[in-house]
Amino acid sequence: MKRYGFIWLPVLSIAIAAFISNTVFAYSPQQLYDQVWKLVNTKYVDHTNNEQDWKRWKNKYDKVIKTDEDAYVAIETMLTSLNDPYTKFLNPKDFEEETSSIKGSLKGIGVQIGLREGKLIIIAPIEDTPGEKAGLQSEDEILEIDGKSTKGITIDKAADQIRGEEGTYVTLLIKRKNQENKLYKIQRAEIELKSVSTKPPTMAKVDDSLGYIRLSSFISKNAAGEFEAAIKQYEDKKGYIIDLRSNPGGLLSNAIIISDMFLNGGIIVSTVDRDGYKETTKATRNYITDKPVVILINKGSASASEIFAGAMKDNKRALIVGENSFGKGLVQEVNKLLGGSGANITIQKYLTPNGTDINKKGIAPDVTVELTEENIKNKDDVQLKKANELLLQMVQNETKTAKK
Repeated sequence: MKRYGFIWLPVLSIAIAAFISNTVFAYSPQQLYDQVWKLVNTKYVDHTNNEQDWKRWKNKYDKVIKTDEDAYVAIETMLTSLNDPYTKFLNPKDFEEETSSIKGSLKGIGVQIGLREGKLIIIAPIEDTPGEKAGLQSEDEILEIDGKSTKGITIDKAADQIRGEEGTYVTLLIKRKNQENKLYKIQRAEIELKSVSTKPPTMAKVDDSLGYIRLSSFISKNAAGEFEAAIKQYEDKKGYIIDLRSNPGGLLSNAIIISDMFLNGGIIVSTVDRDGYKETTKATRNYITDKPVVILINKGSASASEIFAGAMKDNKRALIVGENSFGKGLVQEVNKLLGGSGANITIQKYLTPNGTDINKKGIAPDVTVELTEENIKNKDDVQLKKANELLLQMVQNETKTAKK
């Protein structure tokens, strides 16, 4: 039976089949390189390996790989030749962070960060975390971390500096619009990565008869359970708005389980490997609700989000509203390597129930609604407004049909 895992990238994420062993053996750097070469040679989805003779890499660095760092550089160079941004090598530290994401927790202060015009910005504090409790807000600019300037810093480097052992402290110098710069000393804790929120965006109005569920990612192994709890919380509602906007994806298993909560039979997703073998996953008919659904997507909805949206659209189970999704239709296997490093290898492509390959194309919404810069500036969520309007119409139509 397959188990599924996840890879996190700065912008995207990828549905992944994960086969991770915790066994550690003594090894040489050359053996580590050979291990990755064999994985690509036997499992990579494109059997032409980007139209190159893969054997040319087998012994290419035999005389120069002396240390782990040598092996890391050689492996990264080899994988780059595939021209596949999703097939990548992870050093032990990065692999450990990826595994922590799957477990649904990390140690830090609980803020999402990003770069905007070279400035380190807090995208949002995670609910009920040290960062939120300390008063950090969306749009806060982080000028310094523990007295060190963030000018020119990368997101990865900033995250490394902010994270740390539970109980330790980090001090941030924060710049906030129309206020004096302020120091925040925040104690780190173990952060539970919540995937589901039932709180609509600020200034947005959802009709009291409808349930709003924001699914921010499929990363955590707890995501499906959180989602089911939200559905049960809204048992008295007449329909659901499911917000997948800017959801980069995550566990393929979560996408399948959540789709199964809505579908009374039918195909959820199919995967095709390098040999053309097609494996199809069907709904079990153990759905938990048949109420009307509207799903919101945008250009940041990727991978597992597209699997779920595609399953609901092709089975005519939901109305898709918003913008064309990202277009990430490949599946990665997560491999733990010698020495605690890892490699994510693209092993399959996936197809929606209608057999559509959405890679680099995305899912097209049934109703297109663009969110402009002016909308964002004025906090006018026209996409959610449209979803609310359409879902109310669907509920009313269903009620009329039931009365006939």
